[in-house]
Amino acid sequence: MIGPDVAISESLRWIDLTGVAANALLGGVLARAERLDPVGFGVLAILSGLGGGLIRDTLLQHGTPVALTDYAYILTALAFAAVAFLLPVGGHLWDRAFPFVDALALGCWAAAGAQKTLVVGLGWLPAVLLGTITAVGGGMVRDVVLRRIPAIFGGNTLYAIPAIVASGVMVLCYDNGLRVAGPAIATLVGAGFTLLARWRRWQLPAAPAWEGGTLRYPRPRWRRENREAAPPASADDETDRRSP
Repeated sequence: MIGPDVAISESLRWIDLTGVAANALLGGVLARAERLDPVGFGVLAILSGLGGGLIRDTLLQHGTPVALTDYAYILTALAFAAVAFLLPVGGHLWDRAFPFVDALALGCWAAAGAQKTLVVGLGWLPAVLLGTITAVGGGMVRDVVLRRIPAIFGGNTLYAIPAIVASGVMVLCYDNGLRVAGPAIATLVGAGFTLLARWRRWQLPAAPAWEGGTLRYPRPRWRRENREAAPPASADDETDRRSP
């Protein structure tokens, strides 16, 4: 009979691999947009799907990174890079499904990163930091390779903040004896927060600017119901609001 901790770990592994698949596919979509060759597809898929975990395990210096010991991770990333290379990924189904898979992967990666940091004996602050890096590090490295400003630095709905929250929840669960249920709770919190932020279009404010000796703050991001009640915006305003 399989114990509950083993069952939860195995289920989280499958969530983890699902996130690797989705983000590897996203890396392949970006590689297609940049008209890269198969090597480019494979590299972007690995960076998107595995980069955060590789950075975390390298910083922890506590054994070989799991992506190099469990072949399912690299093979999953490469398989979905091949899918993106051979098939025109996109459309309505992709637009509807990807946010849910991506949110679930973010919560799972943040929980796993924080948990692994705590297990090796580090404190709550490194756990939150490495949990966040696990969740967003791959996308950040991918964007740098593509010579883009990483999306988590602004212009998007909240993404790094849900990873921080999920990592913090994992720390609280771990410290309060919920070491088996903690990863599942943190995963659900991180995924739910990410989806809520996307639905409500929550963003962090930009830095205030000085204009003519006057400090001007950026216009607030109105909530959905306020935008719907407002008069129609110009085409330029609509372009500024749209997430990249």
